[in-house]
Amino acid sequence: MAKVIQSYTEAVALAADQFNAVTLAQNERAKNILACFKPGQFIPVHAPGVDLSLVILEGSGRLAAGDQEVPFQAGTTAFIAAGEKRGLQAETQTVAFFVVTPPPTMADHAGVAAGIQRGSWQPA
Repeated sequence: MAKVIQSYTEAVALAADQFNAVTLAQNERAKNILACFKPGQFIPVHAPGVDLSLVILEGSGRLAAGDQEVPFQAGTTAFIAAGEKRGLQAETQTVAFFVVTPPPTMADHAGVAAGIQRGSWQPA
């Protein structure tokens, strides 16, 4: 089933307490997500069993990708293989487009939930 969104800005949805993952499309092989962050919000560093391709559409902050931690800005792209560490902390309002293959499971999100509960994007 094809799905077209004329402008990603139509789907941006910020949440007050934590980043918001807006599902744009999904099938059994892939999930497309618009990740929306207010300044200071984050996806904790974790290492799920799924591949991640991302493009930062707007904003700036820090990206953990494998053994690297680098600054990001609009236009930054990354591919992070399954099992590699990844995380993102927004310094400004940030919107990113993620393609996750295959779609993540609840087990893949366990590290995200733990980091959010801990209140830190970096592991304890």
